[in-house]
Amino acid sequence: MSFVCVFGSSSEAIDKKILDAAYSLGERLSDRGDSLIFGAGRYGVMGAAARGFMSKGGVPTGVSPHFFKQRGVLLEECRLVFTDSMRERKAYMEDNSDAFIICAGGIGTFEEFFEVLTLKQLGQHKKPIIIYNLGGCYNGLIELMEESIRGKFLSEDTRSLYSIAESEDEIFDILDSYTEVHYDKYGGRTNG
Repeated sequence: MSFVCVFGSSSEAIDKKILDAAYSLGERLSDRGDSLIFGAGRYGVMGAAARGFMSKGGVPTGVSPHFFKQRGVLLEECRLVFTDSMRERKAYMEDNSDAFIICAGGIGTFEEFFEVLTLKQLGQHKKPIIIYNLGGCYNGLIELMEESIRGKFLSEDTRSLYSIAESEDEIFDILDSYTEVHYDKYGGRTNG
């Protein structure tokens, strides 16, 4: 059993196909016997993934700062863990997860992706990071990374720190075949 963290949008205005895919992802995680950690939101990708997980009998762990309690945005049916700040929220999810799936999202999701990526680059974890590029939703982000590599702001080995999946099946293939990458920001990478 792995603890899989799903990062994603809290918006209900996004394409229903993305919400349906998140629900299906949650179902599959539960079917596999994995545990789900997410940002505790009832809406958007977060909520859809958690509801899919619960539909198969799973109890996801939602992590939220205390100040979200008053906003009515939390999925109360999950196991809730409260933190004092957004920083502590991310730290809890990072420390208690074995893998990260970056689903479609906005500013918060971008921040979560770049934080776990930076920590991996700096050798603070060796966990898989999977960008779920459903329908090309992350084509722009992927191009940004490539442009940064071309400009020498990132080394070409940076690509080894994350994987890109275009489908749910690809996500689970990556998780099941994952091999730790030992990356040295100042000296490159070696497979371990």
